[in-house]
Amino acid sequence: MDETDRVLLTEIQKGIPLTSQPFLEIAKRLNIGEEEVIERLKQLRRRKVIRRFGASISARKIGIVANALVAWKVPESRLDEVGRIMAGYDNVTHCYARQIVLGRWEYNLFIMVHKYSREEVKSFAKILSQVTNIDNYLILFSAEEFKAAGSRYIM
Repeated sequence: MDETDRVLLTEIQKGIPLTSQPFLEIAKRLNIGEEEVIERLKQLRRRKVIRRFGASISARKIGIVANALVAWKVPESRLDEVGRIMAGYDNVTHCYARQIVLGRWEYNLFIMVHKYSREEVKSFAKILSQVTNIDNYLILFSAEEFKAAGSRYIM
């Protein structure tokens, strides 16, 4: 990547302008042509620097207010299997294996779930429990949102 690619990535991380010609607007900011912006983005995509383009929707603004981290106690021998199953659900936005702390915290698989109500989260966790045959879990609902932002890689 050259410096223009880095600046371009910084710009698109801020969001694509909602105009009829968003890449022209970005091109003007970078002092290059619109076609060059498009070609550079295609190249970055081909090289897998950019994985995807997509809309970022504010979940709270559309009524998804029941956000929960569900912590699961999974036998180590089943961690990969259960992680893959849970990660396969669209309602699971994050799925991570974590180290346990013996005697303090023995939950080793964390998922994030976002639903319209706490009951929906509880029902979904119960379904996952039945599907995976893992019944030792905690649901930790978010109490307050201090920050919700996409990842920033180049600044």
